[in-house]
Amino acid sequence: MQKKLRWGILSSAKIARTKLIPALVNSAHNEVVAIASRSLASAQACAQELAIPTAYGSYQELLADPNVDVIYNPLPNDLHVPWSIAALQAGKHVLCEKPIGLDTADTEKLIAASRAHPQLKIMEAFMYRFHPQWQAVKRWLAEGLIGDVKAVQAYFTYNNHETDNIRNNPAAGGGALMDIGCYGISVARWVIGAEPLQVVAQLDLHPEYQVDQLALLNLQFPAGVMASVLCGTKMESGQGVYISGSAGSITLERPFYCVGDEPNAVVVRKDTQVSRHEFAGMDHYQFMVDAFAQSCLADLDVPTGLDDALANMQVIDAAFASARAGLWQAV
Repeated sequence: MQKKLRWGILSSAKIARTKLIPALVNSAHNEVVAIASRSLASAQACAQELAIPTAYGSYQELLADPNVDVIYNPLPNDLHVPWSIAALQAGKHVLCEKPIGLDTADTEKLIAASRAHPQLKIMEAFMYRFHPQWQAVKRWLAEGLIGDVKAVQAYFTYNNHETDNIRNNPAAGGGALMDIGCYGISVARWVIGAEPLQVVAQLDLHPEYQVDQLALLNLQFPAGVMASVLCGTKMESGQGVYISGSAGSITLERPFYCVGDEPNAVVVRKDTQVSRHEFAGMDHYQFMVDAFAQSCLADLDVPTGLDDALANMQVIDAAFASARAGLWQAV
């Protein structure tokens, strides 16, 4: 079996430079061999800074490189599906940033392409699921530590001050719901272990950009379980998940991303007992890329397949439809 997976990075996006590439460099099963940008100078500068052997001035050149096994796609949302399909057609595995596509129809095109290349792996990059804090929470839930899950509340916010940020462009799939609301939807579905029956959503559109700068969703799941998701891109930065069960609760203070070297903390409340569990010095991006590499190298199913990505996209579509109609929308 090949010892390491050779990665090509599709663009010099900030998340690639600051998160994925360092994770790949520090991982056991991966190495970065090439990077591409629409500007050769930009690719070369990034390659020099991060000690990447090869730089390309076009994405297609990177896909044609026979020394690249897998592509990381952190392009704007509207380019996720077309360039991921192109990567599959070039014989490359794909790790693609979230959300996987612009909508359900877009995602279904990618699923069809993946079925035409069953020997290749493709996964949506929800890195939070690979953090040990979430592995602990999932284990506690499976063991019944807080009884049956009754409700999940998630919030994720930040303040986007950049006027030219791609997240302000509706045609490119901008807005809070697509950028960070997808995390809250994903975590609710994952924790509850079911798909929502219906959703009602309220969106506040930015007056200039016409993308949602604030979104609030309520989701109804089977057996009366409920979830709420709040996301915003013009407010104080913050994140959190609260899981309420029939016999206790779990609160994650940093469920989605780490802040420097500060530990992520999980608080469990059960009857009158409160316990705090800290998880420090753990790179969930590294855990994600190593798990994906193992799937590719050993020909195993990826941890989260495109069926999960499609289900998340269906909820996002239903949320937009609900906001337009002002009514509950079936998922």
